[in-house]
Amino acid sequence: MRSRLLHFVTGAALLAAAGTTALATPAQATPAPAAPAVAATCTPAQLVTNGGFESGATPWSASSGVITSGGGQSAHGGSSFAWLDGYGSTHTDTLSQSVVVPAGCTSATLSFWLHVDTAESGSVAYDKLTAKIGSSTLATYSNLDAGSGYVQKSFDVSSFAGQTVAVSFTGVEDSGQQTSFVLDDVALNTAGGGTTPPPPDATRTPAAPRYTVNLTADSSGGVWSGHESVSFTNASATPLGEVYLRLWDNYHGSCPTTPITVTNLTGGTAGALSVNCTALKVTLPAALGTGQSGTIGFDLGISVPSGADRFGRDGAFSFIGNALPVLAVRDAAGWHLDPYTNNGESFYSLAADFDVTLDHPTSLLVPATGTSVDTPGAAGRTVTRATASKVRDFAWGAGPFTRISGTSPAGVKVNVYAVSGIGSADSQSMLSTSLSAVDAHAQRFGAYPYTELDAVLDNNFWFGGMEYPGFVLDLVSTTALTHEIGHQWFYGIVGDDEYNSPWLDEAFTDYATDLALGKTGSGCWSSVSWASSAEKITNSMAYWDANSSRYSTVVYGYGKCALHDLRRLIGDTAMTKLLHDYAQAHWYGVSTTAEFKAAAQAATTTDLTSFWTQHRIDG
Repeated sequence: MRSRLLHFVTGAALLAAAGTTALATPAQATPAPAAPAVAATCTPAQLVTNGGFESGATPWSASSGVITSGGGQSAHGGSSFAWLDGYGSTHTDTLSQSVVVPAGCTSATLSFWLHVDTAESGSVAYDKLTAKIGSSTLATYSNLDAGSGYVQKSFDVSSFAGQTVAVSFTGVEDSGQQTSFVLDDVALNTAGGGTTPPPPDATRTPAAPRYTVNLTADSSGGVWSGHESVSFTNASATPLGEVYLRLWDNYHGSCPTTPITVTNLTGGTAGALSVNCTALKVTLPAALGTGQSGTIGFDLGISVPSGADRFGRDGAFSFIGNALPVLAVRDAAGWHLDPYTNNGESFYSLAADFDVTLDHPTSLLVPATGTSVDTPGAAGRTVTRATASKVRDFAWGAGPFTRISGTSPAGVKVNVYAVSGIGSADSQSMLSTSLSAVDAHAQRFGAYPYTELDAVLDNNFWFGGMEYPGFVLDLVSTTALTHEIGHQWFYGIVGDDEYNSPWLDEAFTDYATDLALGKTGSGCWSSVSWASSAEKITNSMAYWDANSSRYSTVVYGYGKCALHDLRRLIGDTAMTKLLHDYAQAHWYGVSTTAEFKAAAQAATTTDLTSFWTQHRIDG
């Protein structure tokens, strides 16, 4: 039996580290002799068939066992990949596919994702992978390119227009330690031919989603099954031929064995799971034009894993955040299919309406996003229907919680749910904190629009607190709970791309928390010390996942201190008006760093250019 010796790398680690391995220096591609001319037309296309290897070997020509889905390596997307070498003995593997590059294409780019895993050591290139198009070598990689994740490689191959050429990979391993060359998502994209494609439409779509969900729980409240449907409209001038569902909680499984399952999909054709099983492409029957709507539906299964987490089970208590599949967003950057981050948040969604029916044992209380109404179900069961308008996600819990309630002076109903072990005095204190915080934030940024707010307490949460619309998870902590309630405005009402611009919700919420608790942030910017020239308040989660020890310090700490500094620069009155008007201008919408900077500059006659530079706020 064939045996591969390797360092096991999980799919999550591969994704988290993508882009961190240095690229090999490609050799200059030498064009092959020109083929007879063909009609100079070019329809933009992706020419490689089965580039993700999800359909087996067809039409690839490959050594035995190269195209696989197991053995200790993981796919970049979906479940299959090409694995060359990895034996720890003298061996050669090959992989190739013939493609026709249309003559009229002025742009042709070959790309693929590569992960190199090795047991070799030292500075000698013992084992090598050669990538070629036709007879031309594009690049050679070796055990020296080993890293913890996939890296995308890309090459301009437009000089091969008008030719039929083979895209090929050859892995040669010596007799020493193993090196595995793992390939996935091979593509050859073409464009051109005398017409310039229009720039991407910046309109965020699919818009105005409406989610209708019916789920039934088992006796524990940790396993749910039922059906979800979502309707949506294409707000963009660009046709919408597909949508993506984000199955975020599949991060918590071992792809392809996942805690969130989608089956029997209607209204489109489901593709393979990608992005470590957190993204599902759904191809629509026909592309939707501007203003046209579509609906997809599917059966849904949810199995909550053990652990006091935002998606987890602590004894008899289940916390079910990010479990409902939600639509990804397409904007000027294309589809946002960022990986899950456990260090912060990856979530980016548009305001939507949810109508969620949860059938559960009567012995379990079910706090949830939105306004809940309970009615009797079958014997020993209760049906909780929760409805919410203009929210970005939906979360709930299930367990034998204790519950106390109150109403803020501004009329917001607050429910505090506590797990076993949290006493009534702590629950009462957190209710008082919630009632005070929700009104304090509302006074500064605009009235809380959802009428009801649930706070769920568990001192075993390792992450402190977590925000969802109208629903927060938290420790017994005045500061943490005030912060999570502040997120109802920054992330909830004023949306942002949390993976690429985490400061827009975390820094703003920490600043709001300081104001609600009477903290001025006096002198806090004076303690700033940057770890490197690359460190900026506005960095994305890709950066912070690679520099996790600095995430909280910079995004939360330096971020809120920058806002305190801005307040001191432009004055309290101007800053108060700025943030109130900024929130109102993006109510139920999505903001960007550039839009905040523009709003801030409009609020003062002081030139803020040097302020942004000093505080490392780019965008």
